[in-house]
Amino acid sequence: MDEFNLHMTGDIHAITAANNLLAAAIDTKAKRFARLDIDPESITWRRVMDVNDRFLRKISIGEGPDEKGMVRETGFDISVASEIMAVLALTTSLSDMRERLGKMVVGNSRAGEPVTADDLGVGGALTVLMKDAINPTLMQTLEGTPVLVHAGPFANIAHGNSSVVADKIALKLVGPGGFVVTEAGFGADIGTEKFMNIKCRYSGLTPQCAIIVATIRALKMHGGGPVEAGCINLARHVANTKAYGVNVVVAVNMFSTDTEAELNAVRDAALAAGAFDAVVCTHHAHGGKGAVDLGLAVQRACENVNQPLKFLYPLDIGIKDKIEAIAKSYGASGVEYSELAEKQIEMYTKQGFSGLPICMAKTQYSFSHNAASKGAPSGFMLPIRDVRASIGAGFIYPLVGTMSTMPGLPTRPCFYEIDLDTATGKVIGLS
Repeated sequence: MDEFNLHMTGDIHAITAANNLLAAAIDTKAKRFARLDIDPESITWRRVMDVNDRFLRKISIGEGPDEKGMVRETGFDISVASEIMAVLALTTSLSDMRERLGKMVVGNSRAGEPVTADDLGVGGALTVLMKDAINPTLMQTLEGTPVLVHAGPFANIAHGNSSVVADKIALKLVGPGGFVVTEAGFGADIGTEKFMNIKCRYSGLTPQCAIIVATIRALKMHGGGPVEAGCINLARHVANTKAYGVNVVVAVNMFSTDTEAELNAVRDAALAAGAFDAVVCTHHAHGGKGAVDLGLAVQRACENVNQPLKFLYPLDIGIKDKIEAIAKSYGASGVEYSELAEKQIEMYTKQGFSGLPICMAKTQYSFSHNAASKGAPSGFMLPIRDVRASIGAGFIYPLVGTMSTMPGLPTRPCFYEIDLDTATGKVIGLS
């Protein structure tokens, strides 16, 4: 794990440094180079840090005596929400990464024209900072199965999928008859939807099967009691995923407290919803041996795909039409746009960015915008409070409800459990 931790720390440091270099360049160029005529009110690029600090969500900068006349409101995001992280995850090569970094839009001129990182002259420097971060880390499971670990785009804000580079390397290594399992973020409503409509579109990846992980405990929470009531949530995930033309296998993650009747109820509900198979797994207790049946089910599912990959929406429709197609898959009856969201959609359309896919920034705890709304809610209005653009990464991202790009700490932060044994130097509470 030390190698992994060092690599991921290096990636985050590179992304944070690149992001903040660009932020500094914006402020410098805005002051010294009138040719770009940057409208300070239009600047969307924010500094980032790898620590949850809600007090930095909104700040004022340019208060120093040397920055007279350059005061403006901005804020911090978490590093994994940076567009640079999304670029890293979606890029296919160094040259592609260079192009994407240069195309990132940081704001607009007073005439309404987009201003990019290359306009600021910083695209090359960003690529130099990121040149080593493009390399995935090769690891292995406890049983020796190779694992490529790479990129960490915030699953709520960005597309929440591991990198295209890692997937393509893995596919090449396993060969035509091999299998690659890749992660697709939070749930079928966020992770799978973004995997299909963004990652597969840009990479040409064509998945054959999707694995949905279900636990008795989670389904009970969605139903507020008996597991059968919570299976309505699982059923919608299965239906949403099947709509892309892939076969769905449900992995029922078994815990020691689960009963045979509960496990059977979940299997029956998954199959009734249209899953190709539903398999009880005990890999947490028994390692690979506990997931053999799941692996065989996935193999059969991949061998029995009989339709091409389908996308939820075409790219040539309007931004609102795409947002509403996704909202419909959540169970929403419609979408409400704030005045700011309406203004942003109009601007991005005018600038020629309406052909990009949509990356919804939404809670993973519910199909709706309300994390407390469990099960499979329907008939609600989905509120869009803001719409932003990651042009280099290649998507438009609406902010749904109260979703924040800088998380706050939980009620009991993990630092309460961390300490140091001063006699031995051993760290306590991290494992």
